[in-house]
Amino acid sequence: MDIKGKTIVVTGAARGIGRALAEEFAAHGANLALVDMNAADIADCQAACAARGITARAYGANVANEGQVIATFDAILADFGRFDGIVNNAGILRDALVVKAKDGVITGKMSLEQWQAVIDVNLTGVFLCGREAAERMIRAGHGGVIINISSISRAGNAGQSNYAAAKAGVATLAVVWARELARYGIRAAAIAPGFTRTPILDAMKPEMLEKMVAPVPLRRLGEPAEIAHAARYIFESDFFTGRVIELDGGLRL
Repeated sequence: MDIKGKTIVVTGAARGIGRALAEEFAAHGANLALVDMNAADIADCQAACAARGITARAYGANVANEGQVIATFDAILADFGRFDGIVNNAGILRDALVVKAKDGVITGKMSLEQWQAVIDVNLTGVFLCGREAAERMIRAGHGGVIINISSISRAGNAGQSNYAAAKAGVATLAVVWARELARYGIRAAAIAPGFTRTPILDAMKPEMLEKMVAPVPLRRLGEPAEIAHAARYIFESDFFTGRVIELDGGLRL
């Protein structure tokens, strides 16, 4: 797919990887529907993308809310006339050990609220947005691309039962959708980033970041722009579907 002139939806577009995705697509001529609940940052992202000479519109929506998702996708279709792809990037963290104990005494555990909040946004949100995107692509009859942003944590990471389960789920959804939607000219794939420089990591103490980077063969964090470049590759490579790109600096060799 040549993305110039195409319309791409990016969820969680206000900051970090989402913003890098938006700017990468804008730089190559794609029009953008930017979805996020952070009104100030999404407005800034919209302005930066529009400065590239493309059409960019911002939509405030909770991707875990079915009604809001349906209304948002209806609005996007009304505003742009069509859309050709989506990157499901919106996500949150609520880290905790499943059970925490000291000397045989239970001192804490992951709450149902922590579990459900992450599952709702990171897994159900991807399902809802992917479903609504696919429906409208099928109705339009011109195919499209769906990319889910997974994570290296999909292989299992201590303290992230909720996040790891969700990120494993969205990687699998990409495989399922690739099989189900190919007949309509729709491709689906996922990207599983490793440790990537985002505002969350930038706020960490240097010694913590050093420990995080130490096991990475390339000895550095990934950059959001590198994740965005991989997403553009998937859009532009018409034979790529049903696979997960692991972009982690070799951490999972």
